[in-house]
Amino acid sequence: LHRHEQICYCLEGEFVFTLDGQPHVLHAGDSVYIPSSVLHGTVCQRDGRLLDVFTPQREDFLKA
Repeated sequence: LHRHEQICYCLEGEFVFTLDGQPHVLHAGDSVYIPSSVLHGTVCQRDGRLLDVFTPQREDFLKA
């Protein structure tokens, strides 16, 4: 859980994304919106890449 809103965009591959207990399958070109403080996670089903966008920015990801 985090306070940030998040959009996850599937660039390639296949992922099962669980959002608030509900599974969603993402393929290339699909996206999912994650509201603030909602339980979520993902499992890669076929090798791929995801692009995550957060607002506000994740300061904890920027620290070296």
